[in-house]
Amino acid sequence: MTVTGAAPPQVPRSALADTVLERLTAAYEAAHDPGRAVSMRAYMKDAAPFLGIPTPARRALSRTVLAGTPRPAEADCTAIALRCWALPEREYHYFAVDYLRRYAARCSSGFLPVTRYLVTTAPWWDTVDLLAAHVVGTLVAADPKLTADMDTWITDGDLWVARTALLHQLTWKERTDAERLFGYCLLQSGHPDFFIRKAIGWALREYAKTDPEAVRTFLARERGRFAPLSVREALKNIGV
Repeated sequence: MTVTGAAPPQVPRSALADTVLERLTAAYEAAHDPGRAVSMRAYMKDAAPFLGIPTPARRALSRTVLAGTPRPAEADCTAIALRCWALPEREYHYFAVDYLRRYAARCSSGFLPVTRYLVTTAPWWDTVDLLAAHVVGTLVAADPKLTADMDTWITDGDLWVARTALLHQLTWKERTDAERLFGYCLLQSGHPDFFIRKAIGWALREYAKTDPEAVRTFLARERGRFAPLSVREALKNIGV
C-alpha cells in the first residue's frame, strides 16, 4: 500500500455534508466493535484501521444516516467524500464510495481530480476497484473527452491510478472501446505487480462476456507478452 503526499482538493462548504457527517460519525461510533476491527484490519492487510462494523450492519446504518436527506449537488459529493476520507477508519471510506456510486451521475468531469485523490490516498483494492468501475467509469462515459485523462493514467507511476484506467470500462459491455482496452493491456503487459496483472485479466474477462471472440483473437496474437496470471484470468470463462 502507498499513501501519496499530494494535498487533498479543497473541501467545499456543504450543509448536507455537515448533516451527513454528524449523523454518520455518531451512528458508526456507536457500532464500534474493537475485536472485530482487529480481524477486519488483518484481512485487509493493514490497509487502514477499522471500526469493526460488518457490511450488512454498516449499510443498514448508512440508510438510517441518509434517511430524509436530499439528492446532493457535486459540491456535496465532494465535501462528503473528502471529509469521509479524512477519517482514519475504513468504514467511512466505504460510506463515501457507496455514496459516490449512487450519485456519480450528478457529478461533472470536474470531479475527476477528486476521484484521483481518493484512488491514491490510503489505496487498496477494496476502494479503488469500486471507484474505478462505478465512479470514474461513469464520469468518462458521460464525458468522452476524459478518455484523454485515462490515456495518461494508464502509464502513471502510481499502480492504483493505472489500475483505475484498466478497470474504468469494466461495466460498459457493448459500449466498451475494445481498441483502447486492448491497448491499455499491452501498455501494462510487462508490469511486475500482482494488482496490475490481475486487473488486466479481470478487464479482459469482463469484456469477454460481451465479445469472447475478440478477446480470444487478441490473446492468440499477444498472449506471449502477458503474465500467465493475466491470461488465465482473461480466459477463465471462455477457454482458449
